[in-house]
Amino acid sequence: MTTKDIANRLSELFKEGKWDEALELFSDDAKSIEPPDSPGLQSVEGLDNIKKKGQQFQSMIEEMHGGYTSEPLVAGNYIAFAMGIDATYKGQGRMKMDEIALYEVRDGKIVKEQFFF
Repeated sequence: MTTKDIANRLSELFKEGKWDEALELFSDDAKSIEPPDSPGLQSVEGLDNIKKKGQQFQSMIEEMHGGYTSEPLVAGNYIAFAMGIDATYKGQGRMKMDEIALYEVRDGKIVKEQFFF
């Protein structure tokens, strides 16, 4: 798959809320990078650990109220999305969060995702 193909597939899956299915586009040794001061989540390496991190994030949510994903922006081997979530987090109350998600593609697979918020 080309970077553009992966961007289009990610966009489709994100808009359908199929976060787990998006992991089929990741390499087995992919990295997931959080900001240094990220509350509750840490950077991880490896597809199994990325899956666990996603499960951990889902377990933190008490109720989803909404969210959005922009159209993808593709440049070379990179894909960027603006994303947002409006959720009630367990023990923290309702919060809205906006972020930029950046994906790096190599050999037809996502090798790194990084979040900025």
